Amino acid sequence: MLTTAQDLLKIVRPNQRCITAQQAKAEIDQNQGLLIDVREPAEFEAKSAPTAVNIPRGLLEFKLPDLEKDPQRPIYVHCAAGGRAVFSAEQLTRLGYQNVSVITCKADEVCQVF
Repeated sequence: MLTTAQDLLKIVRPNQRCITAQQAKAEIDQNQGLLIDVREPAEFEAKSAPTAVNIPRGLLEFKLPDLEKDPQRPIYVHCAAGGRAVFSAEQLTRLGYQNVSVITCKADEVCQVF
């Protein structure tokens, strides 16, 4: 039997640090963390936070190590509704990034806060 994405999210999400857009903004203002939007380029182009870097979830493991070499730099990931961001955070943790947070609200809220 296959595991659905929703069932997998229920397993993965409790192991991730999940925060609001407001909390992420306050932290980034202090710690110079990296805001990553893991949506597809067309979604990012339609509306995005001005400080976000777009790295689609499917490319994240390949592109982020070239962009950010410090495994301790705070990284904040978001997507349209939270699912892709949770999976992205799990993968970044597997790569060795030690300070990864998931912004759990919708992308529109992230855009408004940042």
